[in-house]
Amino acid sequence: MKTKLKDNKIFRIIIITICAIFCFFGQLIPPIGGLSSEAIGLIFIFLGTLILWLTIGIDWPSLLCLFALGFINSFGFSKVISSSFGNSTFAFLLFTFVCTYALSKTSLIKRIAITFVNFKLARKSGYLFIFFFLLASLILGLFISPTVLFVVLLPILNEILEILNIDKKDKIAKVLMLGLGFSVSISSGMTPIAHVFPVLALNAAGLNVSTFSYIGVAFPAGLVIFILMYFMLIILIRPNTKKINFENISKLKEELPKLNKKDIITLIIFLIVLILWIVPSLFEYIYPPIYEIFNKYTTFMPPLLGTLLLCVIHVNNEPLIKIDEAFKKGVPWGSLIMCAATLALGEAIKSDSIGLITFLQNYLGSSFKNLPAIALLIIFTLWAGIQTNLSSNMITATLVSTVASTILISTSSTLSLETTICIIGMMSSFAFATPPSMPHIAIISASESCTTKDTLIYGSILMIISIIIALVISYPLGLVIF
Repeated sequence: MKTKLKDNKIFRIIIITICAIFCFFGQLIPPIGGLSSEAIGLIFIFLGTLILWLTIGIDWPSLLCLFALGFINSFGFSKVISSSFGNSTFAFLLFTFVCTYALSKTSLIKRIAITFVNFKLARKSGYLFIFFFLLASLILGLFISPTVLFVVLLPILNEILEILNIDKKDKIAKVLMLGLGFSVSISSGMTPIAHVFPVLALNAAGLNVSTFSYIGVAFPAGLVIFILMYFMLIILIRPNTKKINFENISKLKEELPKLNKKDIITLIIFLIVLILWIVPSLFEYIYPPIYEIFNKYTTFMPPLLGTLLLCVIHVNNEPLIKIDEAFKKGVPWGSLIMCAATLALGEAIKSDSIGLITFLQNYLGSSFKNLPAIALLIIFTLWAGIQTNLSSNMITATLVSTVASTILISTSSTLSLETTICIIGMMSSFAFATPPSMPHIAIISASESCTTKDTLIYGSILMIISIIIALVISYPLGLVIF
């Protein structure tokens, strides 16, 4: 036992040393093949941080990532702070967690969870229960931003696990947590409604594709990927669904306390936040001026307003929520710090001064021009699928679409431009494998139910599945539609 512990310590020291060298000395390498020293340094920071996330943990490695990024001269510490803790996405997550914590302190979350687990069809078997929970997440995700939906559904999932007496480290919890994260990612690629990545891809290519045409390409593929995801998780993780005991669930409904004034006001505030998130995006196609007015406030404004109201409004001489208590008990700081690191990494990757994106555009563009149509389709789909699982979805959607459209237009390729860009937009949304890919994937990786290794293994398998399905289903459908 002592030898094993010693070996673990040695392994830890070796990994930390190697990764620290990666993070701080990568940019000392001279420029190679058009890559600047800073771009090389950035690649090494990403690799070093990713290895630490997979082998050591998420807390201090994320801080190490931010610290190392500060020493890239053209990026610097000011940019690190503004692109991480000063990013609107970080603020959005912080105040959304406060709002969901306030909701979790009422009986509302428990009511929703108990109502769900009481559905007759879901109670027929544990496998059906898991399937319908994930299906509900997928359906909601067709119209709601993935990270928004995830942070809303997460406390409901935690309540369901508590009601069913399922330990968060159990395989059932792992399937539900991974499935929730994967489902909202899949749904975000199935429609352009309230989902920015497909829209960015189409805009980057200068295309005007109707919502229904995009859905025709992406929706069937997303549905097949979702079903395959479900069976993948069930077969590979093999949860013991016999542990799910529905016998006493109906009694819990009777034990719930009645809704009080505090519960109702908290619910109203939370609904206001949801309305401010969802409704403006519906006006994007109906009446764009309304969408533009609300869009300039970003997704950070609604939860900030919600948090403000929760602190200001008093019931029985007490605020609906105490901000210090919410920050202490309701905010998963480890996950948020990891999100901050991934946001800064994404900003550095797309930085013009570092030049990594420019290198990819120039080098890859010239390399792809003489390839046959089918090879180009495979390359663009693979590129979008792999990059979005390693870096920012926005960068992927913009970069791959720009290169693809430039090549296809300039070479008069027989490859369908509209279909290819729709596939790139869809694949840019399918982030599953690593924390930098999407904030909710970072949250999953830092949860009690999953590790960074879990998301890497199962997310990578799902990434391969999604690439195959996009090629086999989406492209033929696109040829019919366009």
